[in-house]
Order: sequence, then structure tokens, then C-alpha cells
Amino acid sequence: MEPNFQNYSTEIQPENQEAENEPSGLFRFFVDILETLILSVLLFVGINAISARIRVDGSSMEPSFHTGEFVIVNRLAYKFGLPEHGDVVVFHWPRDPSQEYIKRVIGLPGNQVKVVDGQVYVNDQVLVEPYIAAAPRYQGSWQVPADQVFVLGDNRNNSSDSHNWGAVPMENVIGKAIFVYWPPPEWGVVPDAAAANAANTP
Repeated sequence: MEPNFQNYSTEIQPENQEAENEPSGLFRFFVDILETLILSVLLFVGINAISARIRVDGSSMEPSFHTGEFVIVNRLAYKFGLPEHGDVVVFHWPRDPSQEYIKRVIGLPGNQVKVVDGQVYVNDQVLVEPYIAAAPRYQGSWQVPADQVFVLGDNRNNSSDSHNWGAVPMENVIGKAIFVYWPPPEWGVVPDAAAANAANTP
């Protein structure tokens, strides 16, 4: 009698196949982490190239801004042009560039700014300023130099600004304040002077 041989598969799965696949999976895992880190860095650098975030410290811009608020600043706003009257800007203080100030643009290069009897005049035109805390109690006249802007705080009588120490060189201007993002009850777009005037026009 011939022996009864039963057919069996001759394919043998190597015991270390899973182990062989592990380095590939581990490599893919680290590649994913690296890609995520690179993307995060690129996003961080890109966001900081076009914007800045500052914390308001002090009462010089009340009632428009209050101490402790956080504001997003558009760094690109003035790369190809000048601010407009009424823009709120953030800048390096000319006397100590390590300090950042937030103020409102009142005078542009070549403008004459005067404060007389509680009224602010630019080129002999009185400004309508619904955003200020109170009329200024000081007086003076200033000619804004080329490539500089004249800035005042909205809290005119409690603000260190251009009426104290002069105009701000445009090279010191970081950008335009555009959005308050903290605290949540104060969320909102920063209105310019034209919008503020329109909102207060009967």
C-alpha cells in the first residue's frame, strides 16, 4: 500500500514578519510628528510676520481700550502707505524702543496740530472726537515732521503722548490695532474715527 500523504501548504509565515513591519510603522510615526512640527513652526512664523498681539496696560486709551485687554495688530497695514487720521496704532516709544505704546493718530506728516480751549484742530479744522474721555485741558501747537505721525491717547488728560514728547517716526510704528480678542465680553473690531463718527451722527 502506498502511504496516504495529506497535502499541506508549504508556505510558512516568518515569525518575525510583524517585527519587520514595526520599523516602517515607527518611521512613519516620527515622520508625521516632524511634519506636524514643521507646519506648526511655519504657521507660527507666518502669523507673527503679519500680525502681533499686545496687552493694553494703563488707562491712556480709555474709554476705547481698558487695561488688561488683548489686541491683534496688523503689521502689514502701513507697509505701502501711511496711517489715516483716527487710526489706532501700536509703536515702539521713541524714547525707549523696548516699550510699546498704543495711541490714536491725530496728525500726519506735514499737518499742523493745535489744541485750543479743549478742541483739537488739524490744519485749522476742528476734530469731532466722540471716542475721547474728556476734552484736553492743555494747549499747544505742533508741526508734524516728514515721515512721522502725531498721536494722542483717547484719555487726553491722563496720557503720555505726542503732546509731551513729540511725534513718532513711521519706522517705529508696528501696525494698526484691528481686533480686541480678550476678554470675551470686549471681543470686536477696533472702529476707526470715521466709523466712530458715523455711529454718533444723529
